[in-house]
Amino acid sequence: MIAGLAFAFWRFWQIVTLIPTLGMLAYFVNIFQKANQLTPNYILVLFITSVLATVWALVTVLRRKSTRRSAIFVALVDLGFVGAFIAGVYLLRFIGSANCTTFTPGDVSVSIGTNGVSGDNTSSLNTNKTCAMLKACFAFGIMNTIMFFITFVLLLFMHRHENETVVRETTYRRRSHDSRRGHSRSGGGGGSRRHSSSRGGSRNYYV
Repeated sequence: MIAGLAFAFWRFWQIVTLIPTLGMLAYFVNIFQKANQLTPNYILVLFITSVLATVWALVTVLRRKSTRRSAIFVALVDLGFVGAFIAGVYLLRFIGSANCTTFTPGDVSVSIGTNGVSGDNTSSLNTNKTCAMLKACFAFGIMNTIMFFITFVLLLFMHRHENETVVRETTYRRRSHDSRRGHSRSGGGGGSRRHSSSRGGSRNYYV
């Protein structure tokens, strides 16, 4: 029960982080397609992985009963996504050390007049949009690598719990079946003894 709730919790956060990743990478793919250029591998690998992972996360959340029954299969697929996200993050690793924001210092002037004190600051803070979006995708890729590994471990616990439940139900059914057979045998033996005793009594009557 606890593993199932924890699985649903981490699946929710996977979906929350995958959707913006998917949107930002789709933006870059669209730019390269419009320019009739091939999408770089560091974008394409993480984009394809994000698309498949989003669909997979939604399906396994909406079909929780089926996920619980086939937990070992779902766990293996999650482990595959761990490897895919590691590959995508590795290809995009160059953006990790990039500085996406530049600060340009300027002149600060202060003037005092009849209307009071006024000032002017010409400093500027510039952010490279492409760099910032790629860096966000890089961070989300690392987060999903960790989260898919967590759900992989939780699914193994769910599979173990499901097997233990099946074993307990099978043992209970066998015991109940054996007890019924025992009662039926004892009832049949009593009937035969009563029949033989009645036959014996009838013989004594005729003698």
